Amino acid sequence: MKRQLLFILAAFCLFLTACSGNNYSPKPRGYYNIELPKKEYRTFDKGCAFSFDYPVYAEMIADQSRDTRPCWYNLSFPQFNGRLHLTYYDVVSKREYEGLVEDARTFAFKHTVKANAIDQKQINYPDKKVYGIYYTIEGNTASSVQFFLTDSVKYYFRGALYFNERPQYDSIQPVVAFIKKDIDRMISTFKWKN
Repeated sequence: MKRQLLFILAAFCLFLTACSGNNYSPKPRGYYNIELPKKEYRTFDKGCAFSFDYPVYAEMIADQSRDTRPCWYNLSFPQFNGRLHLTYYDVVSKREYEGLVEDARTFAFKHTVKANAIDQKQINYPDKKVYGIYYTIEGNTASSVQFFLTDSVKYYFRGALYFNERPQYDSIQPVVAFIKKDIDRMISTFKWKN
């Protein structure tokens, strides 16, 4: 008797849940809503051979690595867990200049294995003697943006954007697009101090 009652109760519960009318479908994975700050800029001018504008919501930190040189900085975006590594070299010879330009290309194209695309755009501000190449790297790569600026004679400046996260391009893409505008502003306001 207990067994029959238990069976009838289980069948009744199964019948109620089967006829509840709720259509269940799996939900796609979601991502956090990213709050993007208002665009505002200040000028970086710390006694180096260059100056430029950078965002007020980012923090300019002197590079603390073992092999650091003067005028090496990291532009930290703490709210995005990202960092734009900035390095500067005084160029002493044509051979060194060519080596630095080739290094920039090599560093950008090291991401070819995971990149969906690598676009390069020339930077050309002859009135300020600022030239270079801007690399946009799409896909699940460690770096999404790299660039170098030079006067083609004695100055060389390089930047590379990294996030302290496992790369997932579609989840960080809105942040990359946001920071690219800051990098564009940095480049367009970049000046050598002659």
